[in-house]
Amino acid sequence: MTSLCKSGERPAGRHDLVFVSPQGWRAMFAAHGDLAADPWVACWPVMGWPTIRRRALPCETPGLALGLPLPPSAGKKRLSFLTDIDHIASVVRPPSLQVARISAPQSWWPTLDRLDRLALRHSVDLRVFGSLAWQSLTGLDYLTARSDLDILLEFGRETDLDRLAADVAAIEAEAPMRLDGELMRVDGAAVNWREFHGGARELLVKTIGNAALLDRDRFVSGASGT
Repeated sequence: MTSLCKSGERPAGRHDLVFVSPQGWRAMFAAHGDLAADPWVACWPVMGWPTIRRRALPCETPGLALGLPLPPSAGKKRLSFLTDIDHIASVVRPPSLQVARISAPQSWWPTLDRLDRLALRHSVDLRVFGSLAWQSLTGLDYLTARSDLDILLEFGRETDLDRLAADVAAIEAEAPMRLDGELMRVDGAAVNWREFHGGARELLVKTIGNAALLDRDRFVSGASGT
């Protein structure tokens, strides 16, 4: 996984939360004058809420590519920014399942508890992203009656991915919501869990740098798609 980072710090990868310094917000607002007047966006630096790491577009100038998804009441806008590496205050992983649980509807709790036990059984690190993550991070209303639960399962070389994906599918079959998300290697390369469970020979592997098809066995073995 290739990405910008400060010396000695963990690189910012896909789904990572990036906290921008006040100077960085001022610079981003200067480059996007219309957004500076948006009351939703203006509250982000005041509240100290994060942005999210995204893949840079080919036409973008150098810098760390960031995203900011606004809640449904703000039109579900997906905003894009670029910031200088020196304007990054910190980078953290997405919220854990336990942290996000309190912000989830109570009807989701049994499914979250089953996923928590699944993570312990398979020795994987389970994180959440998407609507539940942003509601947990901000306290704003991101979840709707049609929201999916987006999960990120970070696995190691010893993980039985076929069994893991099958167990996720079994949980989804009894869940009140759709389970979306990815199986992510320690290097940040990830595939959709449903695509993997479907048994496809080639998988769409996403990294912070690109998205490319890769042979299933090569993904499991840790091979690069480049």
